[in-house]
Amino acid sequence: MARLMATGNANSCSFSQGSFAVAGAGVPAIAQDSGCVAVVDGVFYNASELAAGAGYGPAHQLIATYQQVGFADALRGINGDFAVALFDEQTDTLWLGRDRIGVRPLYYHAQADAFAFASQPQALRSLPGVSRHVNRRYVAVFAGSHYRYIDNAPDETPFADIRQLPAASYLQLKGQMLLVRSYWSLGEQPEWTENEAVLAERCRELLFDAVASRLKAARKPVFTLSGGMDSSSVLACAVQLTGERQEAVSSVYADKTYDESDDIRGFVAEKVRRWQPIPIDGFDLFDVVRQMVRAHDEPVATATWLSHFLLTKSIAEQGYDVVFGGLGGDELNAGEYEYFVFNFADLRHRGLHADFEHEIATWAKHHDHPIYRKHRDAAMAHLGRLAGDAAGEVLVDRERLSRYYPAVKTAYHDLRNFQPILDHPFSSWLKNRTYQDIFRETAPCCLRAEDRNCEAAGLGHADPFFDYRLVEFMFRVPGAMKIRDGVTKRLLREAMKGILPEETRTRIKKTGWNAPAHIWFNGPAVEQLLDLVHSRVFRERGIYDAAEVIRLIEEHRSIVSDSVAQDNHMMFLWQLLNVELWFQEVVDRVPELVAA
Repeated sequence: MARLMATGNANSCSFSQGSFAVAGAGVPAIAQDSGCVAVVDGVFYNASELAAGAGYGPAHQLIATYQQVGFADALRGINGDFAVALFDEQTDTLWLGRDRIGVRPLYYHAQADAFAFASQPQALRSLPGVSRHVNRRYVAVFAGSHYRYIDNAPDETPFADIRQLPAASYLQLKGQMLLVRSYWSLGEQPEWTENEAVLAERCRELLFDAVASRLKAARKPVFTLSGGMDSSSVLACAVQLTGERQEAVSSVYADKTYDESDDIRGFVAEKVRRWQPIPIDGFDLFDVVRQMVRAHDEPVATATWLSHFLLTKSIAEQGYDVVFGGLGGDELNAGEYEYFVFNFADLRHRGLHADFEHEIATWAKHHDHPIYRKHRDAAMAHLGRLAGDAAGEVLVDRERLSRYYPAVKTAYHDLRNFQPILDHPFSSWLKNRTYQDIFRETAPCCLRAEDRNCEAAGLGHADPFFDYRLVEFMFRVPGAMKIRDGVTKRLLREAMKGILPEETRTRIKKTGWNAPAHIWFNGPAVEQLLDLVHSRVFRERGIYDAAEVIRLIEEHRSIVSDSVAQDNHMMFLWQLLNVELWFQEVVDRVPELVAA
């Protein structure tokens, strides 16, 4: 049996071993031709380059391309965001495939006598024979480690009996033989030798094409907009391509810590036809998180996605069909603060001592913070913790990894045995760090949350920075064209000359797309959280050490209320709330069984 399932009305095609059933807000394409059945959840952006041509739907294109070159090569020829399945009746073989970056999710369940797959776990959990047990390792990492490590094992899910097909992978099922293999990867290649102006032009062309191809697939797009470079660049490219101002939405907050309204207004005046600043306030935190975990079928990694959830709900009834965003821009252009450290490691390894000292000095000048201080001693300490001696060796941030381990009971799962996998396909520390983020840390949980939020609102989503051609190009760009003089995203800034307003293009300060969860977990919500922790069901769950959790809640309240210059516990409390409400709303409820 094979299924691509969700809620809603379904279409299906039958074959000798079972059926394909498809459903959801955006119903996937399904086709049956030449002894093959195919279903595509997602979008092919280069339809005219595929067999069968642009006049056919993606499922027909998948079948035609498969018959010409085979399944793996068919996937290599597709530029898209997709989860696909194809059953070949002649060879009695089922194939599953997922796009290179993992923009679209794909799950499966395998038994000795049955196989099922879906775009969300919910459809699989409702099948006979699928255990209701959770994956304790996954749950414990979510509960007591940093969100970056939740997806360190890309084939795991929160459910013991459900697996995930990793990005850039395909699955082959023939009889009792099940194989999972990669069809695309990034690896060491010579860096570009052209000057910055030439490479900026190529970067601009690739980003333009990525935006253009996604605009063609949208009927009425809307753009999420922050004060940073990434979302602004995507929207500005759309303006340049269409000759028209675009429509945009932004999350705004009364608390100014993460509010970027002032940074956005200048851009809006020049590039935006209609801007909707969506205030994220006055909501019931517990109620919204309950809605989210029901829609996601999983706990949600960071509080940022609550803002996005409310934003997508707000715009869902306005006729938009695709939400454009800037995900991927930080990873490709070295935009995260952490990336400075790995650039330092590259400079030191290459013996560029003057550049090394200069970059540390300008990092300190531009980015010092009252809690996260920036100076030479701090830089050297970060290098000692995060950069190994071997070329390109990125180390686990042990402090970040294990800070909240004491809050999770070892009887539930001993997190001290957790050893995150770090990939090192490059000799560059910076490239390895950004690669790790794309495939094992920051991107997977964000892409999954974006997909769930948009699906729940009946919207599509597009992330042009994650076009694989742009990804391949940027991993060959020298580090000095990403970080220089203490400023990130140097090549993108050069590429956006004349496209972005200068105020946006030259802004060094980075707020980051965050949410004021430190405020959310203060006041009435913290009393609700304490009631939850004191409850019998929470304690009998056996995951958390309740006394340690209470200590952290009280410490967080004190830090925020007294404005102490100290790191608070908002991220841990967000993850705790998600874990417990996910158990209440999803795990503890018996799913309605569907016929096998």
